[in-house]
Amino acid sequence: MKKKIVRIKDIAERAETSKGTVDRVLHNRGRVAEDVREKVLKIIKEMNYEPNFLAQSLKTQKTYSFIALVPDPKTDPYWEFPEHGIAKAEKDLRQYGISITRFIFDPHDVSSFIEKAKDVTREHPDGLLVAPLFYKEVLPFFKEWEALEIPYVLFNTQISNINPLCYIGQDSYQSGFLAAKILSFGLPDACSMLVLHIDEDLPNSAHLITKEEGFKDYFIRKNLTDKYKVLEASLNFSEGESFDHNLDQLLAGEKELRAIYVTNSKAFAIAQYLEKNKLNHIKLVGYDLIPQNLHYLNLGFVDFLINQNPLGQGYWGIYQLANHLVFKKEIPPIKFLPLDIITQENLEYYLDPEQ
Repeated sequence: MKKKIVRIKDIAERAETSKGTVDRVLHNRGRVAEDVREKVLKIIKEMNYEPNFLAQSLKTQKTYSFIALVPDPKTDPYWEFPEHGIAKAEKDLRQYGISITRFIFDPHDVSSFIEKAKDVTREHPDGLLVAPLFYKEVLPFFKEWEALEIPYVLFNTQISNINPLCYIGQDSYQSGFLAAKILSFGLPDACSMLVLHIDEDLPNSAHLITKEEGFKDYFIRKNLTDKYKVLEASLNFSEGESFDHNLDQLLAGEKELRAIYVTNSKAFAIAQYLEKNKLNHIKLVGYDLIPQNLHYLNLGFVDFLINQNPLGQGYWGIYQLANHLVFKKEIPPIKFLPLDIITQENLEYYLDPEQ
């Protein structure tokens, strides 16, 4: 059934007042008698009136300049997905006068991020979407952007004690908690588990530390610390042969290791090692539906992937800026995306590029 379009004229006729009075009530401006205001608001609610923001934006011909401060997709296939989401939002919102410029930084180079963040400040956009990978370095920029009244949305990494318009992404603590729960169900006997950070500057990666805390807290809350021993380590896959050597030492020193939880999208690095060494007794949980991870999920060397929905992070990040600036909607400070557990059996349902 086609939804009936409600016009300001319709509200005015029913309220027995002028269109100008209705407009003043809608936009909370000018003087309106309180009884008239209450009557108009009641009728607006009854008629389920929704402003035509497209018509308004075309009428005012206002344009909005957004910047996406994002990692270079060429450095890691994970970052291709937020870009797809940003591009989709850009296409959907172009009719409202919104344009998006990408400021691309190297996610492994702090100086690259600082340089691009300075460029953002100089550009003074109407809105900003940012992946704040470098915790210490980004904090001064938050203060600058707030002083310039630039609304900014965070995605991928949640940071406490700041004032973004919104955070888009997963609850990092709960995702670590979930990973621990999955692995404990699959391993009923006492054993060791490893929380592994790959190619990360851990002290500067707040969300990964939070994932590790969630993982460990699961066993504390369930009184399972005597049954499961949790270790943690950081390795660099980019170092090549030494990566395998360091893994050899880890496994040699922990004979009861039966599970590895990789806190980012590089579970494939461990799966590759397990395949090469014909190790089938170690359960592996990681993140993200990048091609390398999907390959090893299908081979059985990755047991579960937690989908962080990076496409949705990019898409909804831009949309929250539009909701705030263009559509004048109230924005919740956090928009958590679902924690989807991906297996061989349900993988095909998550491969739709529009999701």
